Amino acid sequence: MEKFTRRELLKPVKRVVIKVGSGVLTSSDGLNMAVIDGLTTDICALKREGLEVILVSSGAIAAGLKKIGMSKRPQSVSQQQAMAAVGQSSLIMAYEDAFERHGHKVAQILLTRDDLTHRRRYLNARNTLFTLLSWDIVPIINENDTVVVDEIKFGDNDNLSAMVTNLTEAQLLVNLTNIDGLFDKDPRNHKDARLIRVVQKVDRKITKFASSIPGFLGTGGMASKIKAAQKVTLRGVPAIIANGLKPDILKLIFLGKEEGTLFLPREAPLCSRKHWIAFTKSPRGEIVIDRGAERAILKQGKSLLPSGIREVRGRFSLGNSVLLLNESGKGLAVGMVNYDSGDIRKIMGAKSSEIESRLGFKHDDEVIHRDNLVLADQMEEDDSCRFQM
Repeated sequence: MEKFTRRELLKPVKRVVIKVGSGVLTSSDGLNMAVIDGLTTDICALKREGLEVILVSSGAIAAGLKKIGMSKRPQSVSQQQAMAAVGQSSLIMAYEDAFERHGHKVAQILLTRDDLTHRRRYLNARNTLFTLLSWDIVPIINENDTVVVDEIKFGDNDNLSAMVTNLTEAQLLVNLTNIDGLFDKDPRNHKDARLIRVVQKVDRKITKFASSIPGFLGTGGMASKIKAAQKVTLRGVPAIIANGLKPDILKLIFLGKEEGTLFLPREAPLCSRKHWIAFTKSPRGEIVIDRGAERAILKQGKSLLPSGIREVRGRFSLGNSVLLLNESGKGLAVGMVNYDSGDIRKIMGAKSSEIESRLGFKHDDEVIHRDNLVLADQMEEDDSCRFQM
């Protein structure tokens, strides 16, 4: 990318997703109301400049702790879910009061990954968010901790914020935490730790920096923030990780000041649908393909036909995402299937013209159409986390 200034990079931004972590929102006795007031003031100032703002906010469990009178976060899942149920109303009320003082309204949206995995529900959520923005209302999004289970968890609000950025076609993700950005080593233990101002591409070196700061930032940690930044930059969207405890941080960011760590967008981004397939839909199984199919998909941009399938692993339904592996077990791509796992087992190795005689019906000639295939090299360079979606 050519030389640029942050101010120039952020000038085209009309819609921004701002994620606020629990490390920013939490004080010793519950929610940090001074921080909420400061962030609200900054967000309302951005709105006056014409920006649309979507807020992804943690803090429900912290708010619940204060209401119940407990001193530390409970360990069991059921207790954490109950705590989130108690605290979520206080969290949204705190935001509602803060925004009301500036004449703005907010809307609460609680999501699970399941809501974004199914295309129709994904589009419904998208339409709801666009309607709220058209009404000049600030959507405040959190994971629906009260009902979520492992199978439909986002994992953390960092991942959720990346998915919301894609969902809403936002032009920037700002991730506010309680550290100044990504350092080359843990600044708590190393006085010579250096803040990395700009990341051109998330590679092994960058992920190693992130993993050297374990447990510093609550549930997600720095590693999850790097993965979230990586996901949006692959969509062609810049991301910034900055210190949400610093006064006027949002104002400084949009003035183009070198706050935090800036992740530069990919110059040839994935389209929205392929990004959704690659990162929002959790792969439900695996398909092993032969060398001919591997060559056709990787070199010629072809679809996956039943004739090239050697093995089907796991159980999955029509419309689910699956991983494509070669015969050596290397991950090649992720794609959305046109048949369920049982039907694919019946037609694997067959010609497309034989599908109907084997199944009694035929959806498509392809098991996975090339428009619904995302190749590994379109996603990232770091093999170690390429398919951990």
